[in-house]
Amino acid sequence: MGRDANSGGKTRIVTASDRAVQLVKIAAEAAADKLADDILAYDVSEQLVITDAFLLCSATNDRQVRAIVDEIEDRLRTEADVKPVRREGEREGRWVLLDFLDIVVHVQHEEDRVFYALERLWKDCPAIPLPESVAQVNMQRART
Repeated sequence: MGRDANSGGKTRIVTASDRAVQLVKIAAEAAADKLADDILAYDVSEQLVITDAFLLCSATNDRQVRAIVDEIEDRLRTEADVKPVRREGEREGRWVLLDFLDIVVHVQHEEDRVFYALERLWKDCPAIPLPESVAQVNMQRART
């Protein structure tokens, strides 16, 4: 707890639990491995009592959304021994929500990501720093 996060030039304290930050990093790396776009994480622990962090990412098609979801679930199960307590939206494959209690993962089709703009809702929350490998994938994917 108490890690600094730089968001838009302002440094804010991340109050999410160490466990939540660890799960966010594992999930972000899994999403990056499946070439997810615009991977972001927010510490929402000061705003919500139901979870500590949100991870947002998007994909260009429904099949990729499902592949990202499967990889995140697999990695969190094998590396952190956690399974989602709730999984919503899988049938449509446009916006899948995975609730791991400590974190909630949103994997959205890029059109839904633009339309719902969840990052706009949570922009006042501190960003959780992601591993360098995820930042590199974000930069590479942004250029294409």
